[in-house]
Amino acid sequence: MHGHSEHPKAPPGLPEVLYSDQWVVAFNKPVPMLSVPGIGPEKADCLVSRAQDHFPGARIVHRLDRDTSGVIVLALDAATHRNLSIQFQERHTSKRYEAIVLGSPDADEGCIDAPIRKDLDNPPRQCVDPDQGKPSETAWRVLDRLGDRTRLELTPRTGRSHQLRLHLLHIGHPILGDDLYAPPKGLELADRLCLHATMLRVQHPETGASLVLESPAPF
Repeated sequence: MHGHSEHPKAPPGLPEVLYSDQWVVAFNKPVPMLSVPGIGPEKADCLVSRAQDHFPGARIVHRLDRDTSGVIVLALDAATHRNLSIQFQERHTSKRYEAIVLGSPDADEGCIDAPIRKDLDNPPRQCVDPDQGKPSETAWRVLDRLGDRTRLELTPRTGRSHQLRLHLLHIGHPILGDDLYAPPKGLELADRLCLHATMLRVQHPETGASLVLESPAPF
């Protein structure tokens, strides 16, 4: 199933539903929508609270950053939540993203292996730290070279906070529109973070079948 969102701002109400049954519901999360509530009343509005208005019992299993759009799946009961949480924890899921980055990588594909930890001096940023960081890997390949920018397909092999954003900065190609990591030129070239979760594959918690959820990049 495919979804498409033209709007850079989160619309009121429920985001586009990509799939739903009695166990799970998947959305095409827009930007700038939080996955879960933040600290303070101004950050109470989020995907999970909107989902619960229409799907009672909906609970978060994994997250997308506020400024990242795309496929996100929620569980609709405790047993499903447990099942899906274990799949994510044990890396039995598959995820793909698309990003537009600054510049043009020398190669057509590669793998970034750069341990990540919190940047305690610059929250909420993360940083690459070969000694103290947690193991982090991202595979990437070029989809389209566009002069001063490049469209990449990204396959994270781990799920660290800000992993894709930081890994691409680490190889010298920050994601356009990234207000945490991109230089001024990277911010000028886009009015949003050009990072979208295009595909998520999980094992259906009830049937055991492969459930593939897809949403094309809106940029």
